[in-house]
Amino acid sequence: MKNFDVVVVGAGFAGLYALQRLRSQGLSVIVFEAGSDVGGTWFFNRYPGARCDVESIDYSYSFSDELQQDWDWTEKYATQEEILRYINHVADRFDLRRDIRCNTRVISATLDEQSTRWAVRTDRGEEVTARFCVMSTGALSTANTPDIPGRDTFAGELYHTGHWPAADVDFTDKRVGIIGTGSSGIQLVPVVAETAKELLVFQRTANYSVPAGNTDIAPEQRAELKATYDQRRRQSRESGGGSPHQVYPKKTLEISAPERRAAFEKRWDLGGVLFGKTFPDQTIDLNANDEARAFFEEKVRAVIDDPAVADVLIPKDHPIGTKRICTDTNYFQTFNRGNVNVINLREAPIESIDVHGIATTENHYGLDMIIFATGFDAMTGALNRIDVRGRDGHPLKDTWHAGPRTYLGLGVDGFPNLFIVTGPGSPSVLANMVLGAEHHVDWIGDLLKHMVEHDFSTVEAEPQAVTDWVAECNERAAATMFPKANSWYLGANIPGKPRVFMPFIGGFGVYGTICADVAASGYKGFILSGSTA
Repeated sequence: MKNFDVVVVGAGFAGLYALQRLRSQGLSVIVFEAGSDVGGTWFFNRYPGARCDVESIDYSYSFSDELQQDWDWTEKYATQEEILRYINHVADRFDLRRDIRCNTRVISATLDEQSTRWAVRTDRGEEVTARFCVMSTGALSTANTPDIPGRDTFAGELYHTGHWPAADVDFTDKRVGIIGTGSSGIQLVPVVAETAKELLVFQRTANYSVPAGNTDIAPEQRAELKATYDQRRRQSRESGGGSPHQVYPKKTLEISAPERRAAFEKRWDLGGVLFGKTFPDQTIDLNANDEARAFFEEKVRAVIDDPAVADVLIPKDHPIGTKRICTDTNYFQTFNRGNVNVINLREAPIESIDVHGIATTENHYGLDMIIFATGFDAMTGALNRIDVRGRDGHPLKDTWHAGPRTYLGLGVDGFPNLFIVTGPGSPSVLANMVLGAEHHVDWIGDLLKHMVEHDFSTVEAEPQAVTDWVAECNERAAATMFPKANSWYLGANIPGKPRVFMPFIGGFGVYGTICADVAASGYKGFILSGSTA
């Protein structure tokens, strides 16, 4: 059995940086990755139209200025293909592949209490031990496929956006059904519509989506961005969402209607998810939220020919911004095409899938291809699929039976020397995930240095610190309108999943300050013990 200082699970943005950072500290590190190559979410989600909704210049590593200066992003919002090229470039540039085992899924991680080491087993029969285990399993890495009766009897082509094949999928002259209108569906629909004979979009929940306003990055703009990277990164780390864009300095209703409209127009032109953060009170005050919602509705109705179709596509069941606002390219305009129709599942739910297509309570739709754009078991799904057992053999899944419990999103009581990167209890999916991953890995790296300097062998979150942090996260969420939405932030898309708001909603900058204070205090809320002697 091989022994390491650290086992890292996952080789996406978080796992790759964990390897680079911890290896640079002289630690022996091995990374296990279920996919056949590096990339994590961006390896599996290769469906046509897939893009990031954070600007490419920000959705990138900051740990190496040489990397920042050498890499040239071509578009404001990078495609999946370009992001995956970047990730592979990083893996090669820093010689990371030699310590990564691809096509290897971790099935269990078990604590040996005598030695405080983790025994990690894989589906290839391999077992290693390590002092520390870093779970970089991703917040959006476990695809959710609804258990619809007859799903496996369909005779046509069946796909999920979260497990898209590497080979091209041809939609030409086919009757295609897409189930789901979250981010993946909204990005995919316009592409499929271009060549499909007929596209039926099966929508249970309408979502807010703002045009990306995507553009190529001109050489002079790229040079300016690279020259101001330090300032841009500093602003991003101090912000609410991990990007340099700041909210309007006044509340929504404190200003005149023309000034308010100008602010909304500016954010609309900026594109994408940031529209949800135009004003500081937009997801706190319902009257403020109504102003943003009315502006959105006006914009969307202006590009949809049929008012009845607009009625179906415009959300009515949650305040704008309480689910992640999607980023699109001509999504709403696509429903003006003669070959595209939306099926309102609120009026007629899907009953079954059969050999020929999809049956709702009102009609049967013959199809050649069905695509599930039904999202993920977010934030906890990947961890819950690993048999993680801490003190007394207690499973992590049981510890989290009523919802995830962490301290700072980093540690769990009863699971010493185990860390989670961008997991529940951290800003995670509410912020720039790359900067979030870097922040977590740097914090973990600094903690491990501290342990070496003070001859500690074990670190574990205190039970009371976990309880207090969960309460703080819940209180912060309850002060907003986010819990009013049946979102995957609360696990509402997964039957039987505990309804708990999982991310820390206080903002990326606030969270960073809290973590820095914990470290400066000698890691209050963590129990440091034992000796390496």
